[in-house]
Amino acid sequence: MEIKRDWYLGRLINRMNNGMIKVITGIRRCGKTYLMFHLFYDYLIQSGVPENNIITVPLDDADFAEYTDPQKMYGYIKSKMTDPGQKYFVFIDEAQYAITKEEMKNPDIPIRLYGVLNGLIRKDNVDVYVTGSNSKFLSTDVMTEFRGRGDEIHIAPLSFSEFVPAFEGNRLDAWREYTLYGGMPHILSERDDQSKSEYLNRLNREIYVRDILERYGIRNGNGMEELMKILSSVIGSLTNAQKISDTFKSNGIKGITMPTIANYLIYLQESFVIQKAERYDIKGRKYINTPSKYYYSDIGLRNALLNFRQYEETHIMENVIYNELIYRGYNVDVGVVELRSGDGSRKQLEVDFIANQGNKRYYIQSAFALPDQEKLDQEQASLVRISDSFKKIIVVHSNTPVWRNDQGILIINLYDFLLNGESLDL
Repeated sequence: MEIKRDWYLGRLINRMNNGMIKVITGIRRCGKTYLMFHLFYDYLIQSGVPENNIITVPLDDADFAEYTDPQKMYGYIKSKMTDPGQKYFVFIDEAQYAITKEEMKNPDIPIRLYGVLNGLIRKDNVDVYVTGSNSKFLSTDVMTEFRGRGDEIHIAPLSFSEFVPAFEGNRLDAWREYTLYGGMPHILSERDDQSKSEYLNRLNREIYVRDILERYGIRNGNGMEELMKILSSVIGSLTNAQKISDTFKSNGIKGITMPTIANYLIYLQESFVIQKAERYDIKGRKYINTPSKYYYSDIGLRNALLNFRQYEETHIMENVIYNELIYRGYNVDVGVVELRSGDGSRKQLEVDFIANQGNKRYYIQSAFALPDQEKLDQEQASLVRISDSFKKIIVVHSNTPVWRNDQGILIINLYDFLLNGESLDL
């Protein structure tokens, strides 16, 4: 069954021939290649683009290994552009393979791949698309290097709304499956629990950990794995490098310093394994540097790291909501509302998420259940103390109708929120 990724396909179509390098980023195996080489490729063919005018360079394919040398890659692409009067579409897949370790480590060494990309976008008859699994070298640096001529499209594992139509079963069964095994597209092809678990463990062990170790020249692979497990066990909780370092020490793990852990956290973010949500003081209108929250890009990978022993649905639901907001294109922070009592003491109330997009803002709480008024008061305590007019929302796991309470807060059930792309504006 073909999984439709119309949200991303539409974004690629809208950016065709805009004179920019389209940089398609995301964690490995999340569907970047499928989007570009199948869905977008088929769209171009159906739109009348000749097959010979689509030049593909899959750098993780052994048959194309020699083209990880940027100059050889450029020569290959030029050899395919035989008619200057024709429009050509260039697809470079997993472009980080064309960046050497020395180029990654030493900022004084120019990244030769960027010279190739620069040469291509200077040609009026070429439209360039690049996929990559590292944000530092294939989004942040491209945006800086090409000064407004880089256009990032970030791809995530399947959202719940993409997962449900491809799943054989009702949405309750789909939720259980999704929150256990996650949204990696291939997981839908695995037919039993054992094969799904083995697939996710293989991704963690052979793809993500190995890739990160090799990419950044890390010798202590056990330390990186332990860090990933610690982060998996504290999703939705405030933490930082110092707290994690203390956890390492309490567990008898030696030889990993706090600065090393801070670097490892950056590497995991750059590889899209985890995402960081910073804290924002809503009344003070400023960011709080530390601690922060970390969420897994795919909940199945998180569960596999813990051998599926910590299925805590409240925290998993919060992670899924965070990923959904990112999928919809919002910048997401963790909110803090500070209260001062008459005796001068201070108390901080948390807003699970502040979702920003242009001039839009939403304050969102994740609540597994609201069985009574006391629980509702607890969940909305921070929201009712925010004085601005932006919408305030509580997402509830229980299957309740959408309603608005006397405080003007929208209460929406989890399925309506996840399956309706316009749910924030109900």
